[in-house]
Amino acid sequence: MANLNRIWNLTISPEPKRRIVTRDGFKSHGPVLAVLFLGVLMAALDIAILGPAIPAIRDAFGLTEREVSWVFSIWVLANLVSVPITTKLADMYGRKPVYLTVIGLFALGGAIVAGSQSLVMLLAGRAVQGAAASGIFPVAGAVIGDAFEPEKRGRAFGVLGSVFGVAFIIGPILAGFILLIGWRWLYLLFVPVSILVIILGWRILPSTKAKENTPLDLLGLTTLAAILLALSYGLSVLDTGDLWASLFGGRVLLSILIVSALIPVFFWAERRAVDPVIRTDLFRNKQVSVTLLVAIGAGMNEAAFIFFPTIAVLAYGVTSSQASFMLLPLMLAVAIGSPIAGRILDRTGSKFIVLICNVMLGLGMLGIATSPSSKTVFYVSSVLIGLGLAGLMGSALSYILLHEARKQERAISQGVITLFISIGQLLAAATVGSIAASSNVELEGYQSAFLVLAVVTMLITGMSFRLKNRLLEKETVFGTNSGDGLENV
Repeated sequence: MANLNRIWNLTISPEPKRRIVTRDGFKSHGPVLAVLFLGVLMAALDIAILGPAIPAIRDAFGLTEREVSWVFSIWVLANLVSVPITTKLADMYGRKPVYLTVIGLFALGGAIVAGSQSLVMLLAGRAVQGAAASGIFPVAGAVIGDAFEPEKRGRAFGVLGSVFGVAFIIGPILAGFILLIGWRWLYLLFVPVSILVIILGWRILPSTKAKENTPLDLLGLTTLAAILLALSYGLSVLDTGDLWASLFGGRVLLSILIVSALIPVFFWAERRAVDPVIRTDLFRNKQVSVTLLVAIGAGMNEAAFIFFPTIAVLAYGVTSSQASFMLLPLMLAVAIGSPIAGRILDRTGSKFIVLICNVMLGLGMLGIATSPSSKTVFYVSSVLIGLGLAGLMGSALSYILLHEARKQERAISQGVITLFISIGQLLAAATVGSIAASSNVELEGYQSAFLVLAVVTMLITGMSFRLKNRLLEKETVFGTNSGDGLENV
């Protein structure tokens, strides 16, 4: 905790003794940041330990590559569907009760996973964890929006983003040792940590409540869930070895028809809803629409590194425990890159960070795809991917949406980012699992999947040139209409 306070003082505040007074009435939010830090750390650990645990889980339940992908996909799908619910409830009933509730659900999900005796029970526990995690980071992002001036939010998000780096350093090390005992103990550890967060959160987190309540968009939420479920299922059963026949096969074709039929229904529902899951006028803002596209790409790249330990096992013949330690360069890059990217973000604006990070992600994925047998290329590519994720996931995307959204929609804006990152994660998990399962040689299947991700990332990089330059971004954020950015298109 002393180290956290030191990072806080050095990174966020140029004057360590200065205390920022927020609109919520709490003067010193160092303790609040610490509670949010611990909660986000736990949710990030859930992602960080999955990669190392996947080979052991696969062996324990005798899963195929397609089935293994659902261990991650079900988490993402539950997270994605739950984001609008948790952010809406946080606006209706206050952040504190919602935050403490989702932490408790997260512990319950970990206990279910640890005690699972079948694939169905395992997936149920993962779904509970995913739904619970949907309420953690959006709340933290909204608090930052309240607590910091616009010119300091980048550094604040950088520090919060470094939580993922810390988790991804601790995660592989923790997994490497605990896997020697059994993978179930990885998930049991969430129970005592969750209890600690609940106790601290009850005492420290401020109580807030929205001024007005609006009904939950149940039709939009249900339609979106059906679209994503059909899409992920269609991708998971796709056979890239016989793509043409697979596309017109019964299961894939049915998924395509369901998605095509429900998309117009979803947009019709959103235009009629009092408080829609996704406001359609968001897409009329070029800055927001490009950012959400980048968020999908970032989610795809984040989901892809879940499969890195499996690639290491296949390419180098190492054990699951040893493969987890091979993720350390990537995790160090995230931990170091996040606060640095936050500082650069405040000086150069979001466009520069987004472009550089996407280029690094594309090169990293290309390296994994073309030279999986070279450990040197594997480590260099891992570092590039870590630095790219650090800039996008840690600060840049949240920074843009926070400034472009209306003042009263800060929690929702962070939820939208989480929503689109989750869409990317879902697409990547289903796609990688499908391509890998369709190949006669597992390693070659993963190579093909990562090559597809590299191409997609480069295309998104080209789209990123449409983002506002620093001058236009400052006019929107710091101008007379600051905080109501959707009108400043």
